[in-house]
Amino acid sequence: MIQFLLNNQLITEEALDPNLTVLNYLRGHQHRTGTKEGCASGDCGACSVTLGKAVDGEMQYETVNSCLTLVSTLQGKQLITVEDLRHGRALHPAQQAMVDCHGSQCGFCTPGFVMSLFSLQKSASGWDRHQAESALAGNLCRCTGYRPIMAAAQQLCSQPVSDQFDHHAASVVQRLEALANNQMQQLSGDGRRCYLPKTPAQLAQIYLAHPEATLIAGGTDLSLTITQQHKRIPLLIALEQVTALRVCSEFDDHYLLGAAASLQQITDFLADRIPGVSEMLHRFASLQIRLQGTLGGNIANASPIGDASPMLLALNASLLLQHGEQQRSLPLDRFFTGYRQTCLQPGEFIRAIRIDKVTVSPDFVAWKVSKRLDDDISAVFAAFNLEIEQGHVRAVRIAFGGMAATPKRATHCEQALLDQPFNAVTVSRAAAALAEDFQPLSDFRASASYRLQVARNLLRRYYHRYNGELPCVEVARYVS
Repeated sequence: MIQFLLNNQLITEEALDPNLTVLNYLRGHQHRTGTKEGCASGDCGACSVTLGKAVDGEMQYETVNSCLTLVSTLQGKQLITVEDLRHGRALHPAQQAMVDCHGSQCGFCTPGFVMSLFSLQKSASGWDRHQAESALAGNLCRCTGYRPIMAAAQQLCSQPVSDQFDHHAASVVQRLEALANNQMQQLSGDGRRCYLPKTPAQLAQIYLAHPEATLIAGGTDLSLTITQQHKRIPLLIALEQVTALRVCSEFDDHYLLGAAASLQQITDFLADRIPGVSEMLHRFASLQIRLQGTLGGNIANASPIGDASPMLLALNASLLLQHGEQQRSLPLDRFFTGYRQTCLQPGEFIRAIRIDKVTVSPDFVAWKVSKRLDDDISAVFAAFNLEIEQGHVRAVRIAFGGMAATPKRATHCEQALLDQPFNAVTVSRAAAALAEDFQPLSDFRASASYRLQVARNLLRRYYHRYNGELPCVEVARYVS
């Protein structure tokens, strides 16, 4: 059974297929058709809805892609759709701004834009174009109506107006807090089940009892199995309610990042600690995806083109793994064993990611090459973590994604740099050594020769950047 608020209505669901997405739940069960299906893959934002949750006695609103969000995620939250915004006969300020600024053309994408604008207004303290662009980057207008939509965002944020959600916030917080409990819940329907543990101990126990189950955190990749491949997962264990797995902490000598912490949470936490990671996570995906996708999920997915793993490999990260009551630490560079294969034992899960401060160079950077700047999959991903003293390389860790069957360090390249003067000759030798580290494949994203040449050029780019030969704001359309 799960319980949540649909706007202000308490909903209790006891028999739902846990593979059901929030989008299909809204349209098929609640007959709310304002939320649209565009791509069913989290790319277009037409299905965007807002989830409200109580955080430290205050309401916090986040836009998510309902096409990728499974119904188990709704437990203990407030679900707000475009139908909920109007107050009586008056449009919500987010809707009115779209009308005033002529932001709606064919209208199919409009509900998603409106919900992103709504969430933006709730989190913004005023008009900030960069913040607005980030909030709307996950919404596509196929009628190319972005200028009036940005004008609507400016009107909405420049002239904030209190709405019914502000007036009812205190009571909604109380109602959501009343739904919180420490008992593991279960949702089942159509012969399929989902467990919702609340603590790491409950998670460890249920996963040990059902090692055949599939863990789901943000689900931004796993849900594609349901929406794109039209498969059904018979047994799920949802990590959404295990709040201990979302904690990020700083200690004297290391950072500890909860495996279920969202990518946006990681972005905010590391913004002043390891800026290179946060800067790259802005390009990882849209805000909707970053708010749901998790760091642990991106690692456990073991995709050769995942963006998080190369950065963590270059930072010499290690994983805290748990199996029942037992925990072990494992260097990330020993975690991947093959294409989408890891050394996780049946019933074992990633609990946290550790980054030792001593290994983090102030010159750490990560660069992504893709066919478009935003919301795209890497053709090549590179992360550079070098310590250079008196012109010589004293420590070096370089990792790539998209170059092999797994995210992988460039060990031959590293050896060509280590203890050598950091000059053009050394970099040229190290670039040549990349051919010993990688024999990339050709696919529809890039050819093997292109990938190898790009990897070499990114190393040269790091060298020129370190020497101050590139401007502070580097102009590169598809590289950041």
